[in-house]
Amino acid sequence: MNENIIAYVLLNVALGKEAKLKEEISKLSYVTEAKIVYGEYDIVVRIEAPSLAILDRHVSSIRRMDGVLKTITLISTS
Repeated sequence: MNENIIAYVLLNVALGKEAKLKEEISKLSYVTEAKIVYGEYDIVVRIEAPSLAILDRHVSSIRRMDGVLKTITLISTS
């Protein structure tokens, strides 16, 4: 059985970039949810990918987006 890898990416972003980044991230393949949140982090992204390599490519592309200051990725296989 081939299980998808589910990851939650917690983002700190530059002030005022939340809505634009959420919209941009939501368009990426394998992104199942992107939410603006309040608290220590600004955006939470849920990614469901078939492999670690694909997950890594997507997290790396998010990290390179203009306005993303810091990310933390939590990974689960179930």
